[in-house]
Amino acid sequence: MPLSTFDLSLISEKNPDFLVGVDEAGRGPLAGPVVACAAHIPPLSFPIVSPYINDSKKLTPQKRETAFSAMLQSGVRFGFGWATPEEIDSCNILEATFNAMGSAVKRLSRTLGVFPRALAASEKVRGMLVLVDGPHKIKRLIVNQTAVVGGDTRSLCVAAASIFAKVLRDRWMARLEPQYPGYGLAAHKGYGTPAHLAALRVLGPSPIHRRSFAPVKNLTIYE
Repeated sequence: MPLSTFDLSLISEKNPDFLVGVDEAGRGPLAGPVVACAAHIPPLSFPIVSPYINDSKKLTPQKRETAFSAMLQSGVRFGFGWATPEEIDSCNILEATFNAMGSAVKRLSRTLGVFPRALAASEKVRGMLVLVDGPHKIKRLIVNQTAVVGGDTRSLCVAAASIFAKVLRDRWMARLEPQYPGYGLAAHKGYGTPAHLAALRVLGPSPIHRRSFAPVKNLTIYE
């Protein structure tokens, strides 16, 4: 079944002005930010971008980059948010992810010209339906939301958001590589690979490592 089927059924049933998918990349790594993206695909662009879009985990890096470019050229709008390692350590990864997702939706909402009206009215954003990948809605966000378990395999908009988030975070980690050499960030993107863990044991944690995550925490408790 095409991913667009789920989105089109919601558009037909709920008739929102804007259907938005939200996903994140980087909840599990030991280093770097968690990045969230919110994506809106104009319905007329569905047939143009559908061939490029899938769950980001099922696409190669090259196919993700191709999909990223195709979406930007086809009128797909997105907003992004992030949480730093310091924020993750201070509040926990779930809360930090909610914060990043909320920022992503707010940025996209302003781009679409929706959010300022809600701020003035102090009420939920009207005309927007947000599909959140996973079992939880985004906390402290005044929009109509639906949590969609496995959303990146069911919804075109959520899958698009997953690609945006993954591409942006991967690029970010590659740019951090020369600032923190020796860890191999460009290769493993901060995930706990054997090579990364070996580098941590030799070099210790860098400023962008998440000190609340067990493999890093276990190295720092004796400092």
